[in-house]
Amino acid sequence: MYEIAIIGAGPAGASAAIFTAKAGKSTVLFDGGTSATKRALLKNHYGVTEITGPDLVETGKKQAAQFGAELVDEKVESIEKTENGFTIKTEQGSYESKYVILATGMIASLGEALGVKAKPATEPRVKTVFAVDAQGKTNVPNVWACGTVAGVSMHTIITAGDGAKVAVNLISEIDGKRWVDHDVLGK
Repeated sequence: MYEIAIIGAGPAGASAAIFTAKAGKSTVLFDGGTSATKRALLKNHYGVTEITGPDLVETGKKQAAQFGAELVDEKVESIEKTENGFTIKTEQGSYESKYVILATGMIASLGEALGVKAKPATEPRVKTVFAVDAQGKTNVPNVWACGTVAGVSMHTIITAGDGAKVAVNLISEIDGKRWVDHDVLGK
């Protein structure tokens, strides 16, 4: 059983996975290949002069794997609540996890099927988002959401930051104290 399953490997999901894996939480990151970022050319992402969406997504996934996240390039078909957490089903298998972070971009159907409360979106072309609190929690215990599906702007820099924020909040809740991770340059 994984501690954290992250559904969606775009900027929000991969960013969350970087933090959860680096914090030592067993993390599985699912990439169904539908990220809108894969069609983007980014000229407004802080710290990068220009990058293609596909390159940004692949870099994020590699960073998450570098810290120990397991990457699963499969589309999640369903998430079911179990006695000990959740079963995440794909076409090729099933995975168990205690916590779930939904980072599904413009797609809310998986969370809605699980009972996550949704509301109308305000972002252009996005129809439905999840109602989350300031930490990123949904109404379903142990289910969190980040990025566009959590109601933030779909700009990659914003969704990546939201994924990091939600991951830090979840790690802090699991650990029972505020979790902070800062790497420091050597002398």
